[in-house]
Amino acid sequence: MGTVFSFDIRDPRTPAIGAALRDAVAWLHHVDAEYSPYRPDSAVSRLARGEARPADCSPEVQGVLALCEDAARVSGGWFSHRPGGTLDPSGLVKGWSVEHASRVLYDAGARNTCVNGGGDLRLRGEAAPGTPWRTGIAHPLRPGALCAVVTGRDLAVATSGTAERGAHIVDPHTGAPATGPASITLTGPGLTLTDAYATAAFAMGEAARDWVESLDGYEAFAVLPDGRSWRTPGFPGQASPHRDPSGGDVSSWRAAGPPVAVRPG
Repeated sequence: MGTVFSFDIRDPRTPAIGAALRDAVAWLHHVDAEYSPYRPDSAVSRLARGEARPADCSPEVQGVLALCEDAARVSGGWFSHRPGGTLDPSGLVKGWSVEHASRVLYDAGARNTCVNGGGDLRLRGEAAPGTPWRTGIAHPLRPGALCAVVTGRDLAVATSGTAERGAHIVDPHTGAPATGPASITLTGPGLTLTDAYATAAFAMGEAARDWVESLDGYEAFAVLPDGRSWRTPGFPGQASPHRDPSGGDVSSWRAAGPPVAVRPG
């Protein structure tokens, strides 16, 4: 999928967990082969070229397209699996694939895991007994700095922005690059929709805050192009203002213990 995946398993290794890890890796390769818009033989590429119809595809592919349609409906069209008019469900597929890989590990007995797909994470259980996971979000305007630390158990974390890949998110209503915040991070109960909703929230810009607050179980933290930030009331963390070295006041997030640095996808 053109990005890096990693698995952090905090449970004692067992034969079942070892086999599940191999299955999860094989699953990700399957997803890449079936859904990559960069592989000419993938189902997505064949659909995009008009060589196949959704009805000709597997039930799995049809289910993914249905999930994309649901995300588009809930977001008022701000999420689109046809950005610029070309089929590309990547904005949902990456989170969906990580969610499934995490479930494969969970079903094998791995209850304390972090599966990371290009900076979007599915966290289960705890980092250590009595210690929640702590995930640092890279600051989009200050390389090497963190803008937020997400603390919690059993949640998904997805970030959309331009720091790593430039203006790659399209406004589906105009076809032009979206002019949203510098980055926006969403947390939610599962990564499939959290990832898709983070893309939608970035594309919708100023309207994102009210929209996320209307979603049950989802929270957001955004950094604006001028360095200011906002968060929804339930975003998991503790706000603490500090002085930016460039002279401006920004909001950061602090938590005890070393965070895992994550860059926006």
